[in-house]
Amino acid sequence: MTWKNDQVNSLETDKILELARNSLKSSGDFVELGCYKGDTSLLIAEILKNTDHILYIYDSFEGLPQKTGNDESALGENFKGGELYVTKREVKERFLRAGLKLPVIKKAWFNELTDEDLPEKIAFAFLDGDFYESIRDSLKLIDGKMVEGGIIVVHDYMNPALPGVKKAVDEWLIDKQVKQNTFQSMIIIND
Repeated sequence: MTWKNDQVNSLETDKILELARNSLKSSGDFVELGCYKGDTSLLIAEILKNTDHILYIYDSFEGLPQKTGNDESALGENFKGGELYVTKREVKERFLRAGLKLPVIKKAWFNELTDEDLPEKIAFAFLDGDFYESIRDSLKLIDGKMVEGGIIVVHDYMNPALPGVKKAVDEWLIDKQVKQNTFQSMIIIND
């Protein structure tokens, strides 16, 4: 099945799906933090169709949050608070039209989510929060829940319009190196 993805280019989409398929070997569920219209969610749900893995998606469904100083970039002027607004209902309707099982959908800002809102074991995490605080909060949420061999994909890492993404990931990786000598999960960064 082919889907149009408005926010992630075709090369990125192919890589995300390849990595998601690789994650099917691991025990644990799949999470997406920042789903927008659900384009990537639909593709991942298609991969999970005949498996025991559960897809969890999280979004504010209020558009982007307000930028902080970590997100300022002349190239990112079009990324403003409230932009990329879509409703939870719209995402649900897309799943129903596609004939796919509804994922667990949680409406919240990432800093409002708690440990209990995410599955205990995560095999695959796609983080598409666009801004520093959203990515930082996403990484905190999945930290300690990734199964051995689990895969984390962070979108927009090298996007000069969204510099906060790289800053949040780099800080997290430095912290991981300080806390432990070996990092069990794999991290793939898309731009």
